[in-house]
Amino acid sequence: MDKQKRFIEIEMDKQDVQERIHNFYEVALGYNEEQALAEAERCLQCPKPRCVQGCPVGVPIPEFIKLIKDKDYKAASLKIKEKNSLPAVCGRVCPQENQCQETCVLGKKGDPISIGRLERFASDYERNQGVTIPKLEAASVTGKVAIVGSGPAGLTVAADLVKLGHEVVMFESLHLAGGVLMYGIPEFRLPKEIVQAEVSYIKQLGVDVKTNYTIGRIFTIDELFADGFDAVFVGSGAGLPRFMRIPGENLGGVYSANEFLIRVNLMKGYLFPEYDTPIRIGKKVAVIGGGNVAMDSARCSLRLGADEVYIVYRRSKEELPARAEEVENAEEEGIIFRLLNNPTKFIGDESGWVKGMECIKMKLGEPDASGRRRPIPIEGSEFVMDVDTAIIAIGQTPNPLIQRTTEGLETTKWGTIIVNEENGAATKDGVFAGGDVVSGAATVISAMGAGKRAARGMHEYIQKKKGSK
Repeated sequence: MDKQKRFIEIEMDKQDVQERIHNFYEVALGYNEEQALAEAERCLQCPKPRCVQGCPVGVPIPEFIKLIKDKDYKAASLKIKEKNSLPAVCGRVCPQENQCQETCVLGKKGDPISIGRLERFASDYERNQGVTIPKLEAASVTGKVAIVGSGPAGLTVAADLVKLGHEVVMFESLHLAGGVLMYGIPEFRLPKEIVQAEVSYIKQLGVDVKTNYTIGRIFTIDELFADGFDAVFVGSGAGLPRFMRIPGENLGGVYSANEFLIRVNLMKGYLFPEYDTPIRIGKKVAVIGGGNVAMDSARCSLRLGADEVYIVYRRSKEELPARAEEVENAEEEGIIFRLLNNPTKFIGDESGWVKGMECIKMKLGEPDASGRRRPIPIEGSEFVMDVDTAIIAIGQTPNPLIQRTTEGLETTKWGTIIVNEENGAATKDGVFAGGDVVSGAATVISAMGAGKRAARGMHEYIQKKKGSK
């Protein structure tokens, strides 16, 4: 390969911006075979690959890229699945730029290998050709395990434990499995059929998935133990919205991002009236927040017919927590960024609907506990934005239902479950937890990493409980 070309990544095609702002089809189109081969050719096949160390689930990255280079695409997907049961999801939404790709040697002089795009290519190829279900070896010591929640952490635990021979039953409170992958991420970034294909793979491994089961209501954790389960994993996520606690949040037209995205994504509000989930979007929409959820909410609003959509964030562009790729896509689509501004109240009309949002300008001070510079209000700088829809996307916390109905389960002051970080064990015997219910809202791949650690911990716990040496 030409030395200069080795340092330049192969670009991925995207849907034309003027077309995509009017539909919910996937924006990133993925590599074709020629592009995937060219990108795989760039890999140096390092003898001590730093990229693997940067992956929370330990995917054998050089090995699967070598298989793509050899045109054995299905084998590449199977190699990924040795460590990651959700490769098509991770290839689309995992922040590789801050993890495996960040440690790529090529990144020192040019562009790192586009590991995520290659992962997507291999997994999409296998799905289109026919998914291979591995033969599971019989285990000498097995247990019965309950998984609460079917998000990325729960799916990972379920897949790892069923491969080890355990009987696994997964309980999901909503009508479709997938958790945040289904209700939190828009179709144009992660198609629902991709998520359901990954769920189908987990089911075919032998996991029994039960939807419309809210643990803490239908069954408590203690009742699951009484019903014969040896261990329980809590992966119920962080689905409780946070609010700003400013005047006017109760006005019509003010949504939490959770409600908004659930209506749009899981309940297919974007297909109304084909699906009976109407959602009111005005002409001027303000989304408060700067993370991926804020970008998703803003880009959905645009596709639902808004004329102007604003991202209102109290810090500068450098501090935006969203992926750079998502910020770039939002800017291309015409989302307007109102940075260094913070809402102070919502203003309603005589009918109780929001018609404006008062903000105050901010400046950045010294770094706070998060390492980002602390925003400071500028006295006397208040102004009013004309908006008729507002979406609050400033973070989520765990729903407290399981914590309140489970004696002996210790939590932090934020409602997250306290666990042993090495094995995911909670303070109640036989209970393990991971993902956003432990960490607070975080990435898909970090939840999966927590799920893998918990699966190992649960396996060891069951072996010890059943007297295995």
